[in-house]
This record gives sequence, C-alpha cells and structure tokens, in this order.
Amino acid sequence: MRPTIMNTTPSQKIVRCAIYTRKSVTEGLEQEFNTLDAQREAAEAFIASQRHEGWVALPEHYDDGGFTGGNTDRPALKALMADVEAGQVDCIVVYKVDRLSRSLLDFAMIMGALDKHDCSFVSVTQQFNTSHSMGRLTLNILLSFAQFEREIIAERTRDKIHSARRKGKWTGGPPILGYDVAPNGGRLLVNPEEAEQVRRIFEHYVESESLTATLRWANAEGLTTKSYTTRKGIRKEGRPFSKSSLHSLLTNVQYLGKVTLKTEVFDGEHEAIISHGLWKKAQARMEGRSVLERRPERNKTHALLRGLLYAEPDGVPMYHSFTTKNNRHYRYYVHRDVIKRADTPGTTRTVPAGDIEAFVLEKIKVIGQSEQLAAETIRQARLRRADQLSEWEADARQLRSAAARTEQEIHRLAGANDEEAVVKLASLQDRLAREQGRLAEVNRCIENINTETLDERALVRALSDFDGIWDALRGEERVKLMHLLIQRVGYNAQSGEVQIDFHPSGLNDFILRQAS
Repeated sequence: MRPTIMNTTPSQKIVRCAIYTRKSVTEGLEQEFNTLDAQREAAEAFIASQRHEGWVALPEHYDDGGFTGGNTDRPALKALMADVEAGQVDCIVVYKVDRLSRSLLDFAMIMGALDKHDCSFVSVTQQFNTSHSMGRLTLNILLSFAQFEREIIAERTRDKIHSARRKGKWTGGPPILGYDVAPNGGRLLVNPEEAEQVRRIFEHYVESESLTATLRWANAEGLTTKSYTTRKGIRKEGRPFSKSSLHSLLTNVQYLGKVTLKTEVFDGEHEAIISHGLWKKAQARMEGRSVLERRPERNKTHALLRGLLYAEPDGVPMYHSFTTKNNRHYRYYVHRDVIKRADTPGTTRTVPAGDIEAFVLEKIKVIGQSEQLAAETIRQARLRRADQLSEWEADARQLRSAAARTEQEIHRLAGANDEEAVVKLASLQDRLAREQGRLAEVNRCIENINTETLDERALVRALSDFDGIWDALRGEERVKLMHLLIQRVGYNAQSGEVQIDFHPSGLNDFILRQAS
C-alpha cells in the first residue's frame, strides 16, 4: 500500500517521511513478502494516518537486510543520513526503535545529526515522536533498558563460551585444516587426509628451518588452507598459503589437542594431530625469533654444523651422525634422503664431519686476515639482509591489512546479542590477537635489521685473533659461536664447492662483543 500525496493548503508544510527498515539476518529475505516489506507497510499506514499534518512517504527504499543494529556500518542507513544532510528528509519513520539502532551511543549520535538538520524521528509501534520533549525522554529510557538487556545477554553468552572452553569444548568458528566439524556441530573430528598434510607441513618446516622455504614448498605441492561449508550452506574454498596463514598454522595449539581462552590453554576434547616432540621442534625454529636468542639443540657430539649444513643443489638438510670401527668414532654428515631410504642418484650422500668443519673454520680465519674478503663477506650479508628486510616488510603489510579487516568485522558484529554472532566475535578477537602478536614480532625483526651496522675493518679487527678466541672456548661454546656467525652452509659433492652464508646480525653482534 502506498499513500498518495494529498492536496494541501498553501500554508501547510509537507513533511517528507523516509521509511527505514532493517533485519539482522538474511534468512527469509528471498520471500516475496518478507519482514522488511511488513515493516514498510506498517510505516506507510502510519504516515497515511497523518495526512492531515501534511505527511507523505518518500518513494526511496532504505532497507538494510542482513545487518546488525549494534553499529552504524549499514549501506541503507548511510544513504538515509546522507539524504538527511542534503535536506531531502523531514522525518524518519521506523517500525520499532531498535530497527534504527540497538546502541544507545549510536542512537544519540544519530539523534544529534537529525536535530542539526531539523529532522524528527517516529517509531510506529511505540508511538514515539522526537519532536516532543516527552517522546525524547521516553525514548532514551527505553534504549537504556534495551541496551542493558542486550549486554546482559551478551555477557551470559560469553560466560557460557568461556566455561565451555575451560572444559576443552570447541565453541564454534571456522574449522582449521586437519579437522571437520561433527554433524551435530558440537566437536571437531580429525580429517585423516588433511591431518597428514598438516604433519607434512610441520615436518618440512622443522627440516628446512625456514618459513619462506616451507611456504614455497607448500604452494608447489598445491596445499591450501581449509575448505568448508558454513551452516548457512555457503562454500568457503581454501586459498594458497601466505606467510601469515602458514605461521598461524604452525603456532595453532589446536593441533596439540588444546583449546585457548585468551592467554590460557586447556586440554581439548578433540584428538591431537601433531606430537609434542614435533610441536616443540617447530616452535624452537619459529621464524621471527632473534638469531641471538635461538639456541642449538642439545648437541652431545658438539657437531659444529648441525642444523646449518645443506646438500646442494637440492638444498635439503644433512644430518650429523657417526659410526664406530675398531673402537674409534668416525663422524660424518649424511643426506636426509639416505636416512629416509629415499636416496636418489646424484645426491650428496655423506661428507666427513672433520673435513668440512675444518674448511668452514679456515674460511672464517681467512676473512680476518683480509679487508677485501671482509668487505665481500659483508656485501653478501647486506644483500641477504636487504632480501630479508623486503620479506619482513611485505609480511608486515599483509598482517596490517589482515588485522584491519578483522577489526572491521569485529566492529560490524559489536553489540550483537545472538549466540552465533557472539561466538564468531570471540573467534575474531582471538584471530586479531594472533595477527597483532605476529605483527609485533615482525616489526621487532624489521627494527633489528634497520639498526644493524656492519663495517669491514671492524670485522677484520674482531676476527684477527679468531684462533685465540676459538682455543679458549669449550665444545658447546664453539657450537654457539658457529651458530651465531653462520646462517647456512651449502655443500655440493659434485663440484666440491662450499657456500657459507653469514648472519648479518650475528656478524654485528660478534664485532660488538670483541670491541667491548
């Protein structure tokens, strides 16, 4: 039903009425006559009853279907307020007060804007008209109680979720790779195929000790994040991993069979995918930790290149091992595929540990005898530092964008009182905390790189007495020094070449230590 514009006397003012409708969810909006239509019909009937006052309904539709009333981030509301500011609306008519806003603060701001532009507000079913002082008072009282009730419901829902998490229960949100949601929605079930993918990702990261290398491998293997279908039947396809999503996977305690509540961790009802041993190794290698803070694993044999040596050209780790013959120990480094019985022709199989360790030590000593070699070492270190800085900055930009999107989603859901929205809000807040924590780590790494200064003469002076420094150290201390200075050693058995990559921050720290 659409009211017609009546003939009015010249002295009678026409009141242009804009009808605003809203529904929090999209369910049912596809029907030919839905709740938005019902709200509009009631508003049109009320406007028609005020024809004697010169009221007419504007033809424009201001309908927000699927938007919460807890905030003002709604397209139709924004369009309506823009028309109010343009002087095209004299009165806003709604079916109920909470259709316009469920937040007292937001409602007060809207009322201020309406007063500024001499626009009144009317609720059809509650008989409120803000052109009268009593209507304003009653309206504010009603909104105060409505907000109080909404906050109480939200608090109860959050308390229920927190209690469930303390008991190890899954409380909703998007499932992660490796798990499916049970048909009744009450718990997580292991997806065997995806669980194997997760274990492979953890194992590759532990072996490569590089988030970048693991990311390249995962994308080359065609691995993606979780694909799932929401309760509303919307299909969410997995995406190729990014550094941020890969880091989130490698630090998610759900894979240990745990659940989190803010900073607390509890045993979960779901089955673990990753063993404690593999988890511990992955966290020890987490990219973003300072090189100076990272300690080599317990190394009883004091193998200098353990965790540093890689076989070229395939770039896979070589592990330290030894054998005993005639009561004598023979140490060597062996290709990973030999240990896994997956050796292929042409790969670097083994290399005597003493020979390659002596070569690397000699290389370090030679640098301390030549400013030219020191300059070249620092030049290469600076190039690697520039590459690392570029990667960190790209990761920081991606994390800032992801955190901004999460904050926008949190703001959109703020104030919702239905349980599904509160559950999603809790999940989003956890996600934001992880993104902000990761961003803080990345920013610290960027700051550390930017404050490093390398000087070839200072390096020569620091390494000039390397023999004396080395002789004064014990086995475990020598391992620590080697890990401080060197990032990676590449050995090619076919050509006999050994490529040593030095840590820019490690070199800088060594220079500072010798200067002090």
